[in-house]
Formats: sequence, C-alpha cells, structure tokens
Amino acid sequence: MSDHSPVVVFSAGEASGDQHAAHVFEALKQRLPSVRGLGMGASRMQQAGIELAYDSSGIGVIGLVEVLKHYAEIRRALKIMQALLLKQRPDLLVCVDYKEFNLKLAKFAKAHGIKVLFYVSPQVWAWRPGRVTTYGRAIDMMAVIFPFETAYYDAKQVPVRYVGHPSVDKVKPLRSRAEDQLLYGLNSDHAVVGILPGSRNNEIKRMLPVMLQAAEALHQQRPELQFLLPQADSISDAVLETFMQECRLPIKVIKQQAYDVIQCCDAIMTTSGTASLEIALLGIPMVIAYRLSTLTYWLGRLLVNIKFIGLPNIIAGRGIVRELIQDELTAKNLSEEILRLLQDGHHREACLAGLQEVKTQLGQGGGTQKMAALIVEMLNPQ
Repeated sequence: MSDHSPVVVFSAGEASGDQHAAHVFEALKQRLPSVRGLGMGASRMQQAGIELAYDSSGIGVIGLVEVLKHYAEIRRALKIMQALLLKQRPDLLVCVDYKEFNLKLAKFAKAHGIKVLFYVSPQVWAWRPGRVTTYGRAIDMMAVIFPFETAYYDAKQVPVRYVGHPSVDKVKPLRSRAEDQLLYGLNSDHAVVGILPGSRNNEIKRMLPVMLQAAEALHQQRPELQFLLPQADSISDAVLETFMQECRLPIKVIKQQAYDVIQCCDAIMTTSGTASLEIALLGIPMVIAYRLSTLTYWLGRLLVNIKFIGLPNIIAGRGIVRELIQDELTAKNLSEEILRLLQDGHHREACLAGLQEVKTQLGQGGGTQKMAALIVEMLNPQ
C-alpha cells in the first residue's frame, strides 16, 4: 500500500453487525489512524467514525416473509452500496454478517476488482454446506467467530481465519452485581427474572406478549419475583410501550445496560441469537424462545439440518438450555421452565455447568483486535 489513506467500506444490516463493525473500526483506527471508513450501518458505526451512505436500521429483518415485505427497500440499499463501491473504489470491502445481502454485494465487488473480507460466517453448518463454495467465489477471506467453522472452509480450500467471537470481549458489566441491585432498586432476598424479547421490531411483536403472559403467570405463583427488561437500542420507547401498557406487572425497563441487567437475573427468558450467547458468557440459566411466521418456519425446517437453534446448544453440541420453538412457545411452558430453573437445584446446576462449557469453548477473546490486524494484513499484501 502506498502513502494514500486507505479506504475501507463496511456493510452491516443488523444491530449486532452495526456493533461488530463499530468495534472493529475503532480498533483499526488505533493501528491505522489515517484510515477512512464508509458504508452501510446504524448509530454505533456512525459514532465510531464511519461515514454512512445508508442507514440500515430499517432493514434488519429476519425471516422470508418479513424480507419480502421490505424487499424494495433492501434492493434500494444494495444499489446505493454498489454505487458507493464504484465511486470510491475502496482498498477493501468488509461485509459483516447480513448474509444474503452481503453475498450479492461481495459478488459485485469481486466482479469490479475490489477485495472482500467477510466477517461472521453464514451458518453453513446449519443451512447448506454447499454454500461454502458460493461464498468462496465471492470473497478473498472469511473471518469466522466459532472455532468449529474453519473446517468447512478448509475442506473447500476457501481462505479462512478464526478470529474469535466478539462477544467474549464485549460482555462486561459496568458495575458489580451488588451495585446494580442497589441502582435498580432490587431486593437481594428475592429472585429476579429477565425478559429479553429481541432487538428487532418484528421479534418484539411476536415474542413480548407471550413473555409478558409468562411473567404474569410467574407473578401469580411467586408474587415476590422481580422482573427486569433490558431495552435494545434498536427498539423505540413507542414500540415497547404498545405492549407494556397492557401489562399490570411492575417490570423495570432499563436502557443501554444489557449486561448489568443480565448479571442481576437468576433466570432469563430470551430469544435465540447473540443475546443467548451473551447470557451464556455471563453464566445465567435461561430458556430460549422463538417464533417465526408459519411459512418462514416450515421453509426453514426443510432447509436447516441442525437439531438446535440456540447458540449455546449449537456450540455445546447438545441441549444444555431448553428451547421453546413455534407451537411449543406458550406462556405456560415458559413460566414452568423459569420456575424449574429457580427451584430445581439439579436442573439449575446442569444448566450452569453447560454454560461454563460454552464459555470455555469460546476462549479468551481478542476477536476485535484480531479482525483489525487481519484488515491491516489485507491492506498491506506482502
């Protein structure tokens, strides 16, 4: 690389990708102060100093039906990003998760001679392992976050690097548990139940009502229980309020302190996804709940070839945490599993031991720094 300031384009379509890209760019600027970051993302990337060509906070949807509803806007975002690549001719495109969109963008970049680094592998072990070859043709390097993923790429001679899971470094509460209990006005003699309904609007719509019903059932059986709900940055007060106003329970809603909220809990009901992994890293027993539209779910069943959807179970290779999916997700099942985690010592201990195993497997961290080092390496080919 010559004296010119390197230009890196980042493409992230969801809240988690927005965070990952922001952390990586911050670490990259420490190594290359002159680097310029552009791309698609949301508030975290903007705060980190990446110039946004497109704000992706409206297109972070999951499920086939939901994607179809947002199809026109997602297409518009792709056109904007393609135009940005042609105009800027960056030294590197870093695609962060958001698989289908970023695969299209990566193919376009590759066709125009732009180097591509894909961060957070698509779950080829869950969907179609044959897709490894498809991604291999569109990228120069795949950076994976789980140790078992490298084998899939090595088998097809696709350049791959295990950088570690970004959550390992990130999941750090700001205060001690005792300080948080005081701050949130919790009674340390009574158990605390966490409610994590997701970070997307459509997840809140599907998950929060059933979680609130489960909380009401728990309250009837154990009136002393306390309830906390960490509000994701991507969820507006108005969206949350729509559901909360029906609820008669004193649920404390807390913003921007998810890890502190989680560490105060004795048991948690959560959606699948990164949240379940973060709860595992903090060692809190949980039940994983998920519901998709019927069509999306059945199409998924046809395509997916793994037994579990929760990351702690996938990493452990067995069911260490109960999963309530689709029709199994009822307020009754949710409240019963939470009670079991609170009251059945053996069940609780088995869950805690499994979570410790997951934490050990994910290793020591440093993923963000390893990603920044990999970007520098790709900008400076020897």
